[in-house]
Amino acid sequence: MPDRAPQPVDRQLPTDEARDLISLARDIAQREIAPRAAEEEDAGHFPREIFTLLSRSGLLGLPYDSEYGGGDQPYEVYLQVLEELAAARLTVGLGVSVHSLSCHALANYGTKQQQVEHLPAMLGGGLLGAYCLSEPSSGSDAASLRTKAVRDGGHSRSSEAEAGGDWVIDGTKAWITHGGIADFYTVMARTGEDGPRGISAFLVPGDAAGLSGGAPEKKMGMKGSPTAQVHFDGVRVPDERRIGEEGQGFAIALSALDSGRLGIAACAIGLAQAALDEALAYATGRQQFGRPISDFQGLRFMLADMATQIEAGRALYLAAARLRDAGRPFAKQAAMAKLHCTDTAMKATIDAVQVLGGYGYTSDFPVERYMREAKVLQIVEGTNQIQRMVIARHLAGPEAHRAG
Repeated sequence: MPDRAPQPVDRQLPTDEARDLISLARDIAQREIAPRAAEEEDAGHFPREIFTLLSRSGLLGLPYDSEYGGGDQPYEVYLQVLEELAAARLTVGLGVSVHSLSCHALANYGTKQQQVEHLPAMLGGGLLGAYCLSEPSSGSDAASLRTKAVRDGGHSRSSEAEAGGDWVIDGTKAWITHGGIADFYTVMARTGEDGPRGISAFLVPGDAAGLSGGAPEKKMGMKGSPTAQVHFDGVRVPDERRIGEEGQGFAIALSALDSGRLGIAACAIGLAQAALDEALAYATGRQQFGRPISDFQGLRFMLADMATQIEAGRALYLAAARLRDAGRPFAKQAAMAKLHCTDTAMKATIDAVQVLGGYGYTSDFPVERYMREAKVLQIVEGTNQIQRMVIARHLAGPEAHRAG
């Protein structure tokens, strides 16, 4: 069977610097990430050394301010770099997206002093972050979280004059990517009343006393990416590590998720593209009835549909990114991109397995891994049912109040 190398995606990029960044990402993906992806995923190995390399290469803080070690890149460039990394290995692409998500609160809501003190190490100093919102009993209903942060002494102070001292955090977060291995955690905790207005955001160091990671979840896919509960048992955090105002944490979390959903969309298209490339290579090389199976109309139509949906998904996430870059509202488009791109990844990986037939069901080819990995993208950072709710609210307004 001939070796058909995948063709690089033909990208429309705004600057020569952006083209150089894509070339750098492709080089790292092809040399350092893809050759080891299957073996390391099978072994459950997290490639921390790759994230160190990405940090040294300037690819771990692309959408943030260069004043603090970021890359000063628009989101439309950052997301396409993310797509290249995810196509080589989803554990890496998703990991970069989660790290960027964990930096969002401080970069957008932190004080100047906080940013100067912490962001350079977070963006370009080799550190790895995690984002802590979900809990065992609050997933889609994130505003009902129970992890608490109380002032030292157990009472709350509201005035600026009384501010200062330590917060003590107790509770458990769940489904945390990089849980137990991250160098810092952006944590949403309850500091006041029930509901969204009683939540605040904190930047917690990974080595804080009382912070521990649970055993990694045993997952269907992405076995190289650790997902675990994170426990907070009397974790002391100085008030200087509270991000934003008291009670602003839920708004900060939602703002981060709008951007994070675009990261998931880009990762999904990267995974779908990898599945299409593998299916094309197999279909053009596999001979049946004296000719390549890519000659048969059934498979040709399947490949055409895969390519069309991937291109549509790429256009959708880039359109949302350009709205974000222009400072315009993009929450609806981010939800649409996350919904469409992750559904596309699921369909494309299933179809890739079908194209390869029995071989697609074996671990000799990567498409069975791609299929297992695609499923989680329809779940993380807001299930696709939640995305439909978000889109519908933008179209038709909030749902009517329900009693009880």
